Amino acid sequence: MPLDINGGEFLIIVILALVLIGPERLPQYAAQLARVVRRLRAFATDARERVGEELGPELGDVEWSRLDPRQYDPRRIVRDALVDDGAAKQAPPVAPVPRPRAPRPAVAGHAPFDPEAT
Repeated sequence: MPLDINGGEFLIIVILALVLIGPERLPQYAAQLARVVRRLRAFATDARERVGEELGPELGDVEWSRLDPRQYDPRRIVRDALVDDGAAKQAPPVAPVPRPRAPRPAVAGHAPFDPEAT
């Protein structure tokens, strides 16, 4: 996973390294950092090759974009887990439940009257 560092951030890192480490020891630490980065790259390449050897040609057939967890909809996952595919396609749509009406305020001296109730 590459780091995204712009020019300003890189300049701040270099200035901070000069202040903290000092200009006389900075080349030594930079060389050590370069060696560590090369070892990490070699390790990652070796691990990738080993996984490729272990899994064989089937590794190339995997659609990695389908396994991306950011694309999943939790509602769809729950629906698929609770209902099998055949029943989900044949199930009729559910009618919405009507909302109860708010009662009308009583007029002074008269009882409330609901024309739909009679």
